[in-house]
Amino acid sequence: MEESVQSAVQSERRSLFPVHEDWVSVILGFLIIILSLAWFVVPAPNFRWETWQQLGGQVFGPDNLTAMLVQFLFIGVVAAGGILLTGKSVRYFLGVFPVVYVVAILALIIEGNSAVRDLNLEAVIFSLTIGLLIGNLFRLPEWFRLLLTTELFVKIGLVLLGTRIIFSDILESGSLGLVQASIVVLVVWYFSWWVCKKFRLDDEMTMMISSAVSICGVSAAIATAGAIKGDTRKLSYVISLVLIVAIPMMIFMPMIANHFHFSQEVTGAWLGGSIDTTGAVVASGTLVGDTALKVSTIVKFSQNVMLGIAAFAISIYWTYAGKGEDLAHVEKPGLGVIWDRFPKFVLGFVAASLVFSFALSPTTVSSVSGSLKTIQTMWFVLAFTSIGLETRFADLFLNNSRKPLYAFVIAQGFNVVVTLVVAWVLFGYL
Repeated sequence: MEESVQSAVQSERRSLFPVHEDWVSVILGFLIIILSLAWFVVPAPNFRWETWQQLGGQVFGPDNLTAMLVQFLFIGVVAAGGILLTGKSVRYFLGVFPVVYVVAILALIIEGNSAVRDLNLEAVIFSLTIGLLIGNLFRLPEWFRLLLTTELFVKIGLVLLGTRIIFSDILESGSLGLVQASIVVLVVWYFSWWVCKKFRLDDEMTMMISSAVSICGVSAAIATAGAIKGDTRKLSYVISLVLIVAIPMMIFMPMIANHFHFSQEVTGAWLGGSIDTTGAVVASGTLVGDTALKVSTIVKFSQNVMLGIAAFAISIYWTYAGKGEDLAHVEKPGLGVIWDRFPKFVLGFVAASLVFSFALSPTTVSSVSGSLKTIQTMWFVLAFTSIGLETRFADLFLNNSRKPLYAFVIAQGFNVVVTLVVAWVLFGYL
């Protein structure tokens, strides 16, 4: 039964809607923006409370429950549209989404408590924690995990985040971000390769780990596996490493930055350059402040831009070095690899920033910014609920060898230190 359901999830409508997930996030993000500009404002539920009476009378009052329902239906329809366009099963997704949404609402209610707000803890922390507890205490069906669509939720939220960032900020932070990305990617990639070889890991695992640590985590690992036609089991292991190691980083790095009184600019650049998943970067930046969130997102995007170039370089190396298979049967990579691997949702983020920076009046921007921020926050909370649900700590120990884990952690530690130094020089000193 489980296998038949999983097969249906993977195959349904795939041939009818072969739209790339990045483009889907751009389409849906701008659909939400256009609806907001057309005065279709999704009501924002109130999650703030101090006493149990307020929780029952306000948060769970009739009007607020109606607002939650409208928001649930709106986001659910948009998400289902994304599932349809990416070729997955809408039918099974409709059984998954309500669970994710309820956990997200629970996280927002916990964050809304006045005592919790005083601690500056964000909803993404609670959604991630609850998701991790459920995902690790209970064995969720594989088809359920396949339909969590974490990346799509994050990317839609990031396109909407572009409406809050002025384009001049992108030009300023983005130029420094590209300098930082160039330095960090080259230095950390080489160090990661060296560490992996010291642990005698094979070339495929070495390539995936080095790219994941130095560039942009899961996306880089997937792109590298595609470029070298890597073993999917090794790819799955590396993805598990990325997701699980990112969790303590996103929680403790903001605490370290706060303890040592790093500026928000330096902290944002540090988070964006060293945490391997875009969603975790957003969550950690949110914990620090709006400026840190802005800088961390732009720096991470600058690093994501390197993905297409890196995939192209890896393809060339792997092909002409004759790795894995006979050179005579290997298709030579072309410049199209760069465009194929380029994260298209970055274009949506930049386009949204351009529209809200230059095309709209300040009055219009002010009238829709509150609604868009509420929806954007919800996408991020849903994404981190999904990350928690799909992450199983036991996956790290399915492989008989712990060497990849040790190599990854050492390389990531080096990445954290190098990125901090570069971020301090570029965003602090200069």
